[in-house]
Amino acid sequence: MKIEHVAIWTKDLEKMRSFYLTFFDVHSNQLYFNPKKEFSSYFLSFESGARIELMYKPDVSKMLETDHPRSGLAHIAISVGSREKVDLLTEEIRNAGHKILGEPRITGDGYYESVVSDPEGNLIEITE
Repeated sequence: MKIEHVAIWTKDLEKMRSFYLTFFDVHSNQLYFNPKKEFSSYFLSFESGARIELMYKPDVSKMLETDHPRSGLAHIAISVGSREKVDLLTEEIRNAGHKILGEPRITGDGYYESVVSDPEGNLIEITE
């Protein structure tokens, strides 16, 4: 297993992208935009293969500006190697009594993943 990427909600997607491109020798994909969810993101890739996902959504951006911000780490994605392993691990976590927040599926940006919650509510995407 390996950590696939770390995702960060941001108020200013382009400013954050510019910062990481400038200082951390990453390469960026093209902007991903889902008009139905008003969600935008970039994946920033390191030479080692590790990635950071910068994410923006208007309602989250507004929330970041309130007294109850949710900034910083959004989720950790852990690659397990196959769709079958995503399904099996999701069931193991469910059977251990932990919350499954997203059943295994193919996402709009092409991932096969499930989303689970750790004991303190942090989100983990289990990817193939």
